[in-house]
Amino acid sequence: MKITDLMIQNTMIMNLQATTKEAAIDELIAGLAASGRINDPVLFKEMILKREEQSSTGIGGGIAMPHAKTKAVNEATVVFAKSKSGVDFESLDDEPATLFFMIAAPEGAGNVHLRTLASLSRLLIDADFIQELMNTRTPAEVTALFDNKQAEEEAKAEAEELKKQAQAVKSEPERVIVGNPASEAFVVAVTACPTGIAHTYMAEDALKKKALEMGVNIRVETNGSEGAQNVLTADEIRRASGVIVAADKNVEMARFDGKPVLQRPVSDGIRKPEELIRKAMNGEAPLYRSEGRGAGEAAPEKSGSIGSKIYKDLMNGISHMLPFVVGGGILLAISFLIEQVAGEDNPLFQLLQTIGGGNGAFHFLIPVLAGFIALSIGDRPALMPGMVGGLMALNSNAGFLGGLAAGFLAGYVVVLLRKVFAGLPKTLDGLKPILLYPVFSLLITGGIMFYLFDPFFSWINLGLIDGLNSLGTGNKVLLGLVLGGMMAIDMGGPFNKAAYTFAIGVFTTSGNTNGLMMAAVMAGGMVPPLAIALATTFFKQKFTEPERKSGLTNYVLGLSFITEGAIPFAAADPLRVLTSCILGSAVAGGLTQLWNINVPAPHGGIFVAALSSNALLFLLAVLIGSVISGLVLGLWKKPLAAR
Repeated sequence: MKITDLMIQNTMIMNLQATTKEAAIDELIAGLAASGRINDPVLFKEMILKREEQSSTGIGGGIAMPHAKTKAVNEATVVFAKSKSGVDFESLDDEPATLFFMIAAPEGAGNVHLRTLASLSRLLIDADFIQELMNTRTPAEVTALFDNKQAEEEAKAEAEELKKQAQAVKSEPERVIVGNPASEAFVVAVTACPTGIAHTYMAEDALKKKALEMGVNIRVETNGSEGAQNVLTADEIRRASGVIVAADKNVEMARFDGKPVLQRPVSDGIRKPEELIRKAMNGEAPLYRSEGRGAGEAAPEKSGSIGSKIYKDLMNGISHMLPFVVGGGILLAISFLIEQVAGEDNPLFQLLQTIGGGNGAFHFLIPVLAGFIALSIGDRPALMPGMVGGLMALNSNAGFLGGLAAGFLAGYVVVLLRKVFAGLPKTLDGLKPILLYPVFSLLITGGIMFYLFDPFFSWINLGLIDGLNSLGTGNKVLLGLVLGGMMAIDMGGPFNKAAYTFAIGVFTTSGNTNGLMMAAVMAGGMVPPLAIALATTFFKQKFTEPERKSGLTNYVLGLSFITEGAIPFAAADPLRVLTSCILGSAVAGGLTQLWNINVPAPHGGIFVAALSSNALLFLLAVLIGSVISGLVLGLWKKPLAAR
């Protein structure tokens, strides 16, 4: 997108007079109103300020990009302004803002404001370009500068793409000379994590960065929260020396049939990229064979363990269940607030309860969990019996634990049926997926659930609820300490997911403790990135310049309950970072239980704090834990000069 298509020269402010943040916003809005680009300045300002309440759009480096998407906007516009003296815009780096880009997007314009933000951000990385903008004297100079810069970037991108295409042609596997620095080695990779947010893209970045250092061409497909991106082509897979699958959930595997495939957890993609690339380049991986397996089932590596397989199957269920938990949970939490103000007869309360509660999103939690665990084990034939088993667990009060059992049961029942039916004549192969698997897998899974698992897990589940409801303060604090600390042990790994899964299990079960455990894990998960941010801010002499810049982003990640932001620091200095973070996370989790804080939403961090039973105490618990971890890390870490 061309930035200058959205800029109007007569709205540009070459010498902003404002000295405060709100005055700067008013001055920028006045230009929009005068040009007729907005129809309701009051509403537009309200939406701008609402966005600022979430987090400042002063991104640092002297740049601020306030933006809003609202019906008050007639036509998408970017207002440019610069200030000679600078304005305190509450920027992330606490430095005054001197360059302003106010983005106004109309409703129904798709994601134009996000694409504009992305385009501007890429251009404003260049410090020389920023200085040239500060030196401009007229709107025409600003427009020309942006046009020239974008043309330059597009030319670079086109040249880079041509270079990649040329390298791809030369990187046929039979022509690769392994170990020769001049060789055009080529590998492909897939990264994926259960939530598809942080680990997926951190592994992608780590693999790309290390491949560049090693002189190896690499193409990385990401299976993130928005689905597969940069999907590998059949030709790329054919040409690759080897395949890296760094994933904690199932990905499409049948396409790698006959290729050396290295299957590892996504954390190895972040922490061991050089080892993975080297082994893939040298073909030091077992050949993958898809015969007898569905897409998404992998031939296990010899180095794999039963535990890692169970973890991957479990995470496949949780990753598909999570949108139901988050969407339904937050709508339910909002409905509780409405109930307190307007009563249970309020139509909006009833609507949100219906959409998010037991007849809506929450009704699908356990069936979806069980179905996709089963899918991970037995492929598509296992999905139906897994979901039915999960529904039986839901209806029988076997709950979350019964759903887990149903998923694993259905998956392995299908695996067993495959072996049992393997000897049937070839002419009956067509009947297996449409008749034999559905009937027998459902009958066996349903029978075992009805007569054995449902009564057993119902007894356990109801006992767990009674036990949690009867916990004294001391025991609750101890449980909060454990859950909070587990969130920081591996920051998104098995310990972290185990704690969060336990909290979800309690959260999705009736009882007045449902939000207590969620408060402990959310507070514990917010602490590590916030502690990193505080340490890099207040102990600057102990961190490199890139670490300090990365530390700033951890403020946003921590407040958003994205623990994975602390992983790069933990990988570089595991003893100090993990120890300090576990300590602070445990304290935060324990304090939530000491103060009896209930968070009736399963995700969101600071953005759902207002929904908690006591928002101030919840934030105080997070702050205390973060300060403890930040101080321990800052005091313990050696200065750069002493390393």
